[in-house]
Amino acid sequence: MAESDCIFCEIAKGRSPAAVEYEDDLVVAFADINPVAPVHILVVTKTHLASISEMKEEEEELIGHMVWVARKIAENRKLEGYKLVFNVGEKGGQIVFHLHLHLLGGWDEKQEEIRI
Repeated sequence: MAESDCIFCEIAKGRSPAAVEYEDDLVVAFADINPVAPVHILVVTKTHLASISEMKEEEEELIGHMVWVARKIAENRKLEGYKLVFNVGEKGGQIVFHLHLHLLGGWDEKQEEIRI
C-alpha cells in the first residue's frame, strides 16, 4: 500500500476524521471504528511503516513508545486489565498495512480469547 492510499497516514496528518485520544510527535491514538472490545484504541505511528516485519534497527525505540502510550491511555481510562496486540502481515491478521498497536480492554470479566 502506498502512503498516499493509507487511511492511517491520512488520520495521522489530520486529513481524515478520527476520535483522537492521544497525539505526540511520533504517534496518534484513536478509537477503532470496528471495536472488538468495550475499549479498542489504535496507537498508530505518524510515519508510514507498513509492519513490524519491515522495521529497521533504528526504529526499535518506536515500539517501546507505542507500548508506553498504550499504557498511559489504559491508566487514564482506569482499565483494570487489558491486551496489547500487534498483527503482523496478512497471515498474522493485519488488515491495514501501517504499523499500529491495538489496546483492548474494558471488560467486566476475564477474557480468554479475542480475535482481531
